[in-house]
Amino acid sequence: MKTPLLCLLLLVFTIHPAAADSTVDFGQYQDLIPRNLLRLVHDPLVHQELDLTESQVTDLEGVFAEIDSRWFSSRILPMDQQTPVLNELESRIWQWFAANTKPAQQQRLQQLEYYSQAGRILLRPDVAKKIGLQPDQQASLAKLARDVQAVEKKMSRTEYGDPAIADLKDQAKQVIAAEREGLTKFVQPAQRQKLSALLGERFDTTKLKRIYPMAPEFVDVEHWINSSPLQMKQLRGKVVLVHFYAFQCHNCHANFEIYRRWHRELTDKGVVVIGIQTPETPRERDIDAVKSAAQEREFEFPIVVDLQSENWKAWGNTMWPTVYVVDKNGYIRHWWQGEMNWKGATEDKVIEGVVNELLAEDA
Repeated sequence: MKTPLLCLLLLVFTIHPAAADSTVDFGQYQDLIPRNLLRLVHDPLVHQELDLTESQVTDLEGVFAEIDSRWFSSRILPMDQQTPVLNELESRIWQWFAANTKPAQQQRLQQLEYYSQAGRILLRPDVAKKIGLQPDQQASLAKLARDVQAVEKKMSRTEYGDPAIADLKDQAKQVIAAEREGLTKFVQPAQRQKLSALLGERFDTTKLKRIYPMAPEFVDVEHWINSSPLQMKQLRGKVVLVHFYAFQCHNCHANFEIYRRWHRELTDKGVVVIGIQTPETPRERDIDAVKSAAQEREFEFPIVVDLQSENWKAWGNTMWPTVYVVDKNGYIRHWWQGEMNWKGATEDKVIEGVVNELLAEDA
């Protein structure tokens, strides 16, 4: 799992975990500290690292089934609304670990969280207290982190092919290097020694792949096209490509041939393509018009007619078109918003590569 623009910041520390049944206070710099706990606990490599039994994993997945839809839909919320949701869901995870695992496993999970947060853990109040980091030191480190955050924000506002991207990448390298150097410049040798004494066995969180939630279950609707109603849980063992579209959406039209090709070429390999027609215009709320458009465009894959936008809301979707890739175990592994071949992009090939990797995985 890669912390955005912080791949080079792999200074990681091990601190005795906070009480496992409480929410960690991330303090005044919480907007700078990656919230990765939920991502971590979803990956099988972490389950292995924590030595979870098969029954423990099954029980933990029961928790995922209850919280993942809220986690995924919260990604589109403003920070001030997203943070309380993450606090609640992370607390739920710690409660489960407190009740079902040994202290050593809980401590190791805390260590893995620190690894994933890289140098930003120095902005956490609990870590600062443990190593004796002072407010002025944290403020200096936070200034460097905000410089990185500012460049990240600019990059997030660009589109594929934007000529400004090259310059922003150069700026990113500079501010990342400055933040990395700040870990030595502003952290005293004695404090680094304390950190070294608390280090756990190194764990590379950038290798984690299953870091997203379980796909939301399809919300019951009155109409399906080309299929009786399906449930995501019925599709375990298959890779599922879910795409949101509106038949009058011009950007969606650019992807239609790709969807047809996927259905035609990938079905026999164990891939299911499912369209979710969510209306953008009044005509797209007419079931007969939706059915006619599907027939005219030769859509032969199952289609959810999402007239009330209930599935759109369940997935926390924000734009037409969007494609989600779901693995054999029902977890979201990749998604893309917009035209897949916009300005020379080859996202259809990227998705096909992800699909091939997922087909090779065990269910």
